[in-house]
Amino acid sequence: MKIGSIGYNYIHDLKKENFVMDRPKGPGAVLLLFIKTPALFRIKEQEYHVSENSYILISRDSPCYYTGTGDIYTDDWIYFENEYWDKQFIDKLGIPMDVPVYLGEMDELSHLVHILVFEHYSGAIHSEEIERNYIDILFLTLSRTLKSQRLLSSRQLSEKHYRLTQIRTLIMTMPDRVGNIDDLAAEAGMSRSGFQHLYKKLFGTTVIKDIIEGRLQKAKRLLSSTCLTIKEIAAVCGYSNEYSFMRQFRERTGKTPTEYRSSM
Repeated sequence: MKIGSIGYNYIHDLKKENFVMDRPKGPGAVLLLFIKTPALFRIKEQEYHVSENSYILISRDSPCYYTGTGDIYTDDWIYFENEYWDKQFIDKLGIPMDVPVYLGEMDELSHLVHILVFEHYSGAIHSEEIERNYIDILFLTLSRTLKSQRLLSSRQLSEKHYRLTQIRTLIMTMPDRVGNIDDLAAEAGMSRSGFQHLYKKLFGTTVIKDIIEGRLQKAKRLLSSTCLTIKEIAAVCGYSNEYSFMRQFRERTGKTPTEYRSSM
């Protein structure tokens, strides 16, 4: 691949200039942007509010519009010459196009752009060959960054699944030690809504239903195999008093705890 034009750490003061890049027929050549400040993008009529430390690789004919959303807009940019563009190489690396992607860390990538700027404009001996190699390194580094980010996301999700499985085991075996939903969400390291959503997605039921089921299943085991009083069983199963326990037990089973014990 070959660079047509390139810029490093370009800063636009939006208080002094009306910086808007509007290309309804596309940028005319593949455009790579490393976005360093919050921005608004519209790509193929899809609008994105883009965070700093993101990138986007825009196809030559994809309608695009972008501008900053703060006082300044800063980016690194590279236009690639069309006849040298290697889409097969980009596809092989798994680098998506025409959609902004948050990277989180761009220092290494931006540094490579800085090197490419020097090689592109220096005219020094072997600069074209060095530039071609650095372009490959840039895209290989971008691919590695994306894959590392996906691996981290996958690992974080696996860790959450493991914590939620532990919590569900606790709910089913020791319901008296289970706190409220806020406590469980904190134990999982998640927000209340995020915890409830992932719990239902993972187990196919709500955490509230599981808490009730865990309490009742333990109560049934104790009623059928011990001589504990109703009050003692209510406490062991996580109820604040025996009356709440008796009401919920009857609602769910159609029998009072005493009737259930007698039937067993």
